[in-house]
Amino acid sequence: MVVVHAFDVLGDPVRRRILEVLADGEATSGAVCAVIQQEFGISQPAVSQHLRVLRDAGFATVRPEGTRRLYAVNPEPLREADVWLDRFRRFWEPHLDALATELARGRRERRLRAQTDEEPDQRGTP
Repeated sequence: MVVVHAFDVLGDPVRRRILEVLADGEATSGAVCAVIQQEFGISQPAVSQHLRVLRDAGFATVRPEGTRRLYAVNPEPLREADVWLDRFRRFWEPHLDALATELARGRRERRLRAQTDEEPDQRGTP
């Protein structure tokens, strides 16, 4: 088996989409092919090649069930990529935290405005 860096595998949009499809649960190669062919307009053999790359790199597992082949995500290589990304999280997490704060502030302001709009006029007029 050829050793392939995780990001070489994940760098391809077709393979990322296949993993997204498989993240919803096991799928037959035919079901995966149907989605990928529709979205990317590539042939069944090309989709099969991408499935093979994912399988050979350890990102997907395959098991036979009768005449069908069922593919699933193998989470271990994704965990390894996540561990590698850990050293870089400090670059984006503060920005995401700040975004969460701003979103919460906006929700709070809308809620307060809505409450103010619902309160009756203080002069006794409805």
